[in-house]
Amino acid sequence: MATVLSRALKLPGKKSPDLGEYDPLTQADSDESEDDLVLDLQQKNGGVKNGKSPLGEAPEPDSDAEVAGAAKPHISEGPTEGYPSEPLGGLEQKTTSAIVSYVRTSVFLLTLVISMVLVLVCAFLIPCPPRDLHSTWSRHLGPQGGGDLSPLQLADVNGDGLRDVLLSFVTSRNGSAVGVSRPPAVLVCLSGMNGSTLWSSPLPEEARDITCLDLMPGSMAGTICIVTGMHKMFSAFNATSGKAIWTLNPNYLSNGTLAAPGVVLPDVDEDGVRDLVVLAVGESQPDVCFLLVSGRTGSPVGRPVKYNIVGEGNLIGPQVYITANGAVYILFGFGNIQAVALRDIFVQAQNRDSSPPSLQIEEPEWEKRRSINLSELIDIYSDGVELLQMVKAPDSNCSNLLITTGQALVLLRGQNLTPHWTLSLQGLHSQPTPGYFTDDQTLDFLLQIQDGVGMKKMMVVDGDSGSVIWNYTAPCHLKRTPTTSAVTSDQKSVFLFWAEGLPAAPSNSDVILGTEPPSLHHLYLLHPAFPSILLDLANATGTVTAAEVGINDLWKDAFYVTRTTGPSSKGHPAPLVVSKLSLRWALMEGQMVQLKETTPKIGRGELRRFLSRIKFVDSPLQI
Repeated sequence: MATVLSRALKLPGKKSPDLGEYDPLTQADSDESEDDLVLDLQQKNGGVKNGKSPLGEAPEPDSDAEVAGAAKPHISEGPTEGYPSEPLGGLEQKTTSAIVSYVRTSVFLLTLVISMVLVLVCAFLIPCPPRDLHSTWSRHLGPQGGGDLSPLQLADVNGDGLRDVLLSFVTSRNGSAVGVSRPPAVLVCLSGMNGSTLWSSPLPEEARDITCLDLMPGSMAGTICIVTGMHKMFSAFNATSGKAIWTLNPNYLSNGTLAAPGVVLPDVDEDGVRDLVVLAVGESQPDVCFLLVSGRTGSPVGRPVKYNIVGEGNLIGPQVYITANGAVYILFGFGNIQAVALRDIFVQAQNRDSSPPSLQIEEPEWEKRRSINLSELIDIYSDGVELLQMVKAPDSNCSNLLITTGQALVLLRGQNLTPHWTLSLQGLHSQPTPGYFTDDQTLDFLLQIQDGVGMKKMMVVDGDSGSVIWNYTAPCHLKRTPTTSAVTSDQKSVFLFWAEGLPAAPSNSDVILGTEPPSLHHLYLLHPAFPSILLDLANATGTVTAAEVGINDLWKDAFYVTRTTGPSSKGHPAPLVVSKLSLRWALMEGQMVQLKETTPKIGRGELRRFLSRIKFVDSPLQI
């Protein structure tokens, strides 16, 4: 036992201070493998090999290395098979780390590959929204056979997010057929992207108006286009296919002809689809006849309802007015404005005493204006009315009435029918264009007034006070040209109108004469932020008969669509041209026309930077 302990505790060639001198004979009797094990253990823990330090020098007898080398084998005494466990554990740890690193790298690369594949799949399989680059095209539709009306409507019929162009015109014929009193008409839909024909449908007569809307709000039925003819045609078309959905039987209008476009009503027959009303006039009598038409089937909702009216002048309406309380009235008249409750028309058409609950609402301020004999007609305004339009009221959920007469422009409050303001003027023959010129969020109005031979005065009227806040006289030999507006994202409006060529620099004379022939007309844009500047966006040699502004919601752009008829030569009808122009693109390419000198002077660079930030939004101005 003493021999074993001495072998285990004594270091070779060393003197142990506790166990006596080193015995070479006893050491010689020890097992060779056991000596090797002890030597390996000393090399690991004490850094000593063959009795020497790593530098080849023998450590001192009482050094810490010697004590540590002697103590560790004493503590670790046991089966010799346990000593190799430490290097094996390190190998397993290294192997595990390598596997984890490999798995992580593989997962990362696999995720990266899957992501790239998904991106490529999305790029090739999911179609990008159509980008309307410049939105500028022009389409020649051939010669037009006649007709003074120019119906034009914008609606997205193919679901690509861009509004398409619907119009109707009378086709031209080379020769007159026997027994045919008038050439046929056609309803055409052009793509808003490139002007190509999406569909066309023949019409039995010239169209007076095209109105596209959703008769079933919130449903998947799609857009319906209501077409009103000059005589007896009243039809609904599927805006996607161009197929007729229904047509009103003309026998219901045997005693008269359609006098105005059809008007959309609430759902009076309670079948889930909004209904319509048409106004017909007799051939030789002043009677007017209202006929309710089902929006689902095109059949009459009851019998015609006649009224004897007194008045002279232009036909006004019909227009539907819904008060803040929900009462529904129909406005109409000849040179005057009268109203009749939709409730009264429905009761007479159905020949019964009751009406749906939605039609039983009354507006007290309107009902006070009934005649003493409790007539169904309500007097609204009777002073040479030429035009009537409803404009959004800023402080109410109803509309105000803007009335154009031969002598003035009057704004009536819709709630109580009292005048808000009156502006005396003459020569106003076209409908005012609403838009936001000031900062009070009240609709202002752009007017064009005949001001001498070949001259037009353009003016903007404040919608709150009725005062003129901007005006300019420009050469224009056309009596009526369309004016439009578009709303920007900062709740301002740009106004567009047509005139003949204006000089780029301001003139000292009050009267500006055109420098170009009267046959060339320019499209000018007025922005309220720069009232002393007009932008010349485009020009046309023909007569612009209709114009509409649409909004591209995806690109925050507005586009301007015009219907133009060119000059007709002897024996040849006038050509018909439809054009589309992107306003944002035209703003950057337009020429600046300085109306008057300003201090400081507005530079072209400053103006371009401002125009480049303009974004257009879709905001209904009329309700």
